[in-house]
Amino acid sequence: MAARSGATEQSEYDVGSPSRVAQDVDVLARTIWGEARGEGASGMQAVANVVMNRVAKQTWYGKTVVEVCKKPGQFTAWTKGDPNYEPAHAVTTNNPAFAQALQIAGRAVAGTLPDITGGADHYFNPSVVLPSWAATMSHLIDIGRHAFYRA
Repeated sequence: MAARSGATEQSEYDVGSPSRVAQDVDVLARTIWGEARGEGASGMQAVANVVMNRVAKQTWYGKTVVEVCKKPGQFTAWTKGDPNYEPAHAVTTNNPAFAQALQIAGRAVAGTLPDITGGADHYFNPSVVLPSWAATMSHLIDIGRHAFYRA
C-alpha cells in the first residue's frame, strides 16, 4: 500500500477556475447536443436543466457538471458503444446545433439559464424506452420528444 502525504488531494482543476468553467461548458454542451440536438433550443435547455438539477442535489449523480454528465450509464454522449458517443466527441462549432449547445451550456454553468422543466432530474424519450423508474416519479412536463420527471 502506498503511503499518503498529509496534503489534501486536489482535483485536476479548482472549482471556479477558468479551466474548470471551460471544461464544464464543453462537457455539458456535448452532453446536451448528444442527447437533444434534434430537439431545438428548448430541448437542449431542458436536458441542461436536468444536469444542473442533479448537480444541485449533490448526491449519487455527482457533485460537478463533469461528474454528473460522465456518470456511467446516464447520458449517451459518454457511453462508449452508443451511437451518440463518437459524434458527440467529434462535433465542432461549425455545427450550428453544437454552437447553440455551447451557448446554452454557458448560461447553465453561469447560473443564468431558467429551469423550464420545473425541477426535473430525469427524462426519457417515450418512443424509444419506458424505464421502470418512471412509474415511481412525478411526471412534470413533455418538451419535444422527451418526458421530464422528478424523483
